[in-house]
Amino acid sequence: MGLILGGDPAFLAIVGLSLTVTLSAVAIAALIGLPLGALLALARFPGRGAVIVLVNALMGLPPVVAGLLVFLVLSRSGPLGALGLLFTPTAMVVAQALLVLPIVIAITRQLTEDLHGEYREHLASLGLAGFRAIPTLLWDGRFALATAILAGFGRASAEVGAVLIVGGNIAGYTRTMTTAIALETSKGDLPLALGLGMVLILLTLAINAVTYGASRVGARFAG
Repeated sequence: MGLILGGDPAFLAIVGLSLTVTLSAVAIAALIGLPLGALLALARFPGRGAVIVLVNALMGLPPVVAGLLVFLVLSRSGPLGALGLLFTPTAMVVAQALLVLPIVIAITRQLTEDLHGEYREHLASLGLAGFRAIPTLLWDGRFALATAILAGFGRASAEVGAVLIVGGNIAGYTRTMTTAIALETSKGDLPLALGLGMVLILLTLAINAVTYGASRVGARFAG
C-alpha cells in the first residue's frame, strides 16, 4: 500500500506503461474489429461459416502462441525484422491487439447480426439496406459493443505470456504489471508484487463495474 500511496517512481512507471500498452492495443483492436465484425455479420460468401468458427476459436488463442507469432514476424529473420520492433512497447501493443481482436470481431458480428435480423425491414424502408446499415447498427448496439471492448481490455491488462515473449521484461522500458509481478515474486520482493497485484485487482473491479453499468444503460435504452 505504501508504494501506491507514496507514488514510487518505478512503481508508477510500470503501471503507466501497462495502461499505455493495453489502451493502445484495445484501441487498435476496436478500430479494426468493429467494422470487420459488422461486415462479417452482413456479408454472404462461400466459407463464411468457417470464418466465423475460426474467429470464435481465436477468442481462446493462448497468449504464448500469440506472442510466438509476433516474435517470429518481428525477429531479425522475420518479414518485419528490419523495423527493429522486437523487445519494444510497440511489439507488446501488437501482441495484445492480436489477442483482443478476435473478441471484438466475434461479439460485434453476433450483435450486428441479431440487430439486423430484428430491424431489417425498418432499415430497408429508410434506404439502409446491406452494408449501408452498418453505421446505424453499430450505433444502436454501442452499449453492448462497449462491453465487448471492456472485455478485451480485461484480457489484455491481465496478459503476461505474450508481452513477456515480445517485450523481454526490460526494466524501465518494457516491464508491465503482470511481468513485474512474476519477476518480483520469483525474486522474493513481495511488497512490489503485492502492490502491483492490488492495482490489477482494482483495475479488474473497475472494468467489471463499468461493464455492468454499460449493460444496464443499454438495457434501459433498448426498453
